Amino acid sequence: MSVKDLDGQIHTLNDTPFGYTMNIIGGKWKMVIMYYLAERQPVRFNEMQKYIGNIAYKTLSQQLKELEANGIVYRKEYPQVPPKVEYYLTERGMSLIPILEELCYWGVDHQNDL
Repeated sequence: MSVKDLDGQIHTLNDTPFGYTMNIIGGKWKMVIMYYLAERQPVRFNEMQKYIGNIAYKTLSQQLKELEANGIVYRKEYPQVPPKVEYYLTERGMSLIPILEELCYWGVDHQNDL
């Protein structure tokens, strides 16, 4: 899919601000992870996995790593045995929470439409 910018140049969707945002928060689990962190941070890995439910260990780990690489999630590791790791939303991640809340409001308004 291609789109035109304000100058009339054609770009792929990934080259747009929308595409950039979707690359960071898109997918099945990233917004769920962010929403949970906003409600309960700090959160430990196992706690998050229990809350989300039907998510594989590997998938949750990968999603958290991607969110961390994009500056949305901060991972704090404590040097102890057994290892203790907590996850937080960064300031950048917190700036996305109003958008997630708007999605929730949309759901409240439209969940019974069909």
